[in-house]
Amino acid sequence: MLNLETTYMGIPIKNPIVAGASALSSDMKNLKRMEFSGVGAIVVKSLFEEEIELTRFKFEEEMEAFDHIHAEMTSVHPHIDYKGTKEHLYWLQKAKKKVHVPIIASLNAHNLETWVEYAQAIEKTGVDGLELNFYELPQNPDTTAEAIEQEKIEVLQKVKAAVNIPISVKLSPYYTNMANFVKRLDDAGADAVILFNRLFQPEIDIHEEEENISFDFSQSSDSLLSLRWTALLSPVFKGDIISSKGIIEGEDMIKMLLAGAQSVQVVSTLYKNGMQQIEVLTKELEEWMKAKGYQSLEDFRGNMAKDHMKDPWAYERSQYIKMLLSKENL
Repeated sequence: MLNLETTYMGIPIKNPIVAGASALSSDMKNLKRMEFSGVGAIVVKSLFEEEIELTRFKFEEEMEAFDHIHAEMTSVHPHIDYKGTKEHLYWLQKAKKKVHVPIIASLNAHNLETWVEYAQAIEKTGVDGLELNFYELPQNPDTTAEAIEQEKIEVLQKVKAAVNIPISVKLSPYYTNMANFVKRLDDAGADAVILFNRLFQPEIDIHEEEENISFDFSQSSDSLLSLRWTALLSPVFKGDIISSKGIIEGEDMIKMLLAGAQSVQVVSTLYKNGMQQIEVLTKELEEWMKAKGYQSLEDFRGNMAKDHMKDPWAYERSQYIKMLLSKENL
């Protein structure tokens, strides 16, 4: 029998397929379908500090809208504290109790104090690990890349010191020197790095001349940047490399494992194909392993990482003129 066991941020899982954070995890039926289909672990939809703050402001505005409308009236409603994270924390507790695969929380905050505060509250729900979702869009031209990276390192260090569960970091691909930044995360104790976030991008409707919401699911070609960095970083990162973005078919997952990933995150393929796609991915992996004569993931993991390539520049080329002019492509 084939052995598909691996790890996710150091946590043992039965196979390398992890459901990434999305709105799908807000429904218990979906969580149970993922479990039934054989998922290795589930990352629950992120807790966003900005969403909490916006909701709190709206709540307070509505509660105080009619205060002081009469000389003898100071308020319409009694003082009520906004509970903020309570609903999310309750959902994490419920998911952990009802589902029997590792449950990973995801957090996106913007103040150091709240990173730590929310992380400690999340740990108390009993989840198996925590994913720090590192992304921001710096707009101050005086803010340096070094300052941005140092802030993230401090967040990781503070959270690691405050909780006892494994911590992963999910990254965007836009850091000035990805290899250096990941090394610093490694030194700061990250149990895993996840490559990469899929980010919302604005769009413009040229007919109405207004902003337009644009969203498309990932496709396999979107995985190539993650593939490059998985192959480059997996030989040197002490924790787990988790590949994300564009993992649609079994072939996409196998490529990441060959490049050195411990596991992969899937989201778009679950939206497009349903939770049963987890079974399809598992079957495709098993069939490929049988055809190759592999008994476990360790038999082939990293075979195509940088340190095993005959061509040392295979993952480092950025220019394509020579490729286009080569005889093979004429």
